[in-house]
Amino acid sequence: MQESRRTAAWAGWLLVVPALVSGVLLNVFAPQPYMGLPLLAAAPLIAGAMLSFRAGVLVAGLACGVSLVLDFVRGRSTTASFVDLAVIGLIGILALAVNLLLQRQGRDLARARVIAEAVQLAVLPDPPSRAGPLAVAAGYTAAQAEARIGGDLFAVQETPYGVRMIIGDVKGKGLQAVAAVSVAIGAFRQEAEHAPTLAELAQRLDDALSRESSRSGSRTSGEDFTTAVLAEVPGDGALLRLVNRGHPGPYLIHDGAVARLDATRPQLPLGMGLGAVAAPEGDTLTDVFPLPSGALLLLITDGVTEARNRTGAFYDPCLSATLTGSRFRDPDDLVHAVTADVARWTSDGHQDDMAILAVARRGGHRLG
Repeated sequence: MQESRRTAAWAGWLLVVPALVSGVLLNVFAPQPYMGLPLLAAAPLIAGAMLSFRAGVLVAGLACGVSLVLDFVRGRSTTASFVDLAVIGLIGILALAVNLLLQRQGRDLARARVIAEAVQLAVLPDPPSRAGPLAVAAGYTAAQAEARIGGDLFAVQETPYGVRMIIGDVKGKGLQAVAAVSVAIGAFRQEAEHAPTLAELAQRLDDALSRESSRSGSRTSGEDFTTAVLAEVPGDGALLRLVNRGHPGPYLIHDGAVARLDATRPQLPLGMGLGAVAAPEGDTLTDVFPLPSGALLLLITDGVTEARNRTGAFYDPCLSATLTGSRFRDPDDLVHAVTADVARWTSDGHQDDMAILAVARRGGHRLG
């Protein structure tokens, strides 16, 4: 955020200074007198929109002073000088009013964003720091572009079948998304204890979200859905099972390498009421991967993978210099690293909420 403000301030000064200088030069050397007046008047307007209130006052005063000096040197009449001063001064006052309105809007948006993030975190369960053979950490960051409550969700739970996890993203924002998040997490808490397989757990979540959508009367043509990744680490943690329902794939970080764990058979999101069509018999939807001792599993929402830099390129954890080749002390260290890396990638201007869930298989090896 501070970096963005500094960049905006530099851009503002790069426009204000040429406007002032050009206004002076035009007033002195132009073939017609006082052709620089529009540029002198534009300088306070630019400052009011892009700089601080104090800088806006400084630029407005400087523009008025330069106009008076030029009028005096050129022998302009008192009436004409007063008119020039009145024009610049009025524009300067309007620019300062705009500056105050922009500052107020920024404060209101910041407060709304803090409230939205607090509500989101209140809805989300606080994952345990330890679950079976895993160390756990999670993080949530609200979008800079909006202050509406998002639909990102995550949960971790020890069950008779091992440690089960979910990370997902409800389509849309606002109260409807909060309701869907509550249903998804509640259903996961209940069904994770009883569903014998991840595929069965995904089907039960699909049924729960479909019923909720039907009860609320909001589903038309399957337009409401939730993307999710379900993960399971049974026993001593040597294996990882995944079911991906239309969500960005998780990443395995081990020995300095970052690998994305893509689904063998991509599936439809949850809550569309098409689970019976999408799910084949048995548990063939589940992908199984080895989970080496000391490895970290990174589960994210699309706020991470769809983060863009100034050239429009998407953020890719597999290509991140921060993640590849690095060794992380614990999952919390990884969550902070990814959050900071996305912030640098987007210059603190990420456009979507992002949730991050990281787990590590505890063992004798150094993590990452």
